[in-house]
Amino acid sequence: MNHTARSVLPLLAAVSLFATAGCATHKASDRPRTAYAQPQSHFARFGTNKVHYLTAGRGNHVLVFVHCWAGNAGFWSGQLPALAAKARLVLVDLPGHGQSDKPDTAYTMDFFASAVLAVMNVAHVRKATLIGHSMGAPVICRVYAQAPERVAALVSVDGLLHRPPMTQEQADQFKAPFSAPGYRAHTTNFINAMFPVPGTEATRDRVLKEILETPQYVMAGSMDGMFNLNYSDWDLKHVDVPVIAINTDNPMWTDAGKDYIRSLSARSDYRTIEGTGHWLMLEKPDEFNTTLTEELEKFGLVN
Repeated sequence: MNHTARSVLPLLAAVSLFATAGCATHKASDRPRTAYAQPQSHFARFGTNKVHYLTAGRGNHVLVFVHCWAGNAGFWSGQLPALAAKARLVLVDLPGHGQSDKPDTAYTMDFFASAVLAVMNVAHVRKATLIGHSMGAPVICRVYAQAPERVAALVSVDGLLHRPPMTQEQADQFKAPFSAPGYRAHTTNFINAMFPVPGTEATRDRVLKEILETPQYVMAGSMDGMFNLNYSDWDLKHVDVPVIAINTDNPMWTDAGKDYIRSLSARSDYRTIEGTGHWLMLEKPDEFNTTLTEELEKFGLVN
């Protein structure tokens, strides 16, 4: 795998592991898991298209989850039992993904960001903490660029908060295989490389299956949206809300990169979950949920 590919791996993943809440009991301590963690399905109008989203939980705070490349809203199901009693949860199917409409259009990060804001409007969410995994990180950065007053905090999960430096020639070379006839084999090799930890094969296979169900034109269009230098970058500068990064221990996360994240806000933090690949919330869900909850509580973002 070449250097350019390694540098963009955290943006390019999807998750298909659906967590299941425990069975209902009469214990009061179990009620949040059963009563509030069951998601409800909705659609928001976005131009001529419909955007699907799920809601769960309750509280004064709202968490909006944005999935990764070729993913869908269900990829965050494992977070519902841990957070449903602490906040309202909104899980978005980005356009072209999941149950959302799949128009033949330019799948730019701004297009995705506008869809997230459309969902927030219909769901009556005035302000929310945005949590983005992989490609979801640039999407939430563009939400902040479009409507900073709607954002309470930004949480990046193994995603980049700035576009990696590359020439257009390098970007085109990287994107090209996803538009080619052999894209399924290329995607398979690409995703397999992001599961370096033994024992994660079952998760890898489920992730890959879900990714390959995404239409090729959406996969290719999303890649173009990230790496076409003619589109807006998503680079964060200094921001006025908390910025939290929860990353795997990949060597690409250098000290300079960590310092950049910490420099973005006076209220920022950087956390690492060791011994995982790119899908840290699937490979170590309990540790991920604990880490995420600690960070949200630290900045007063949950009940």
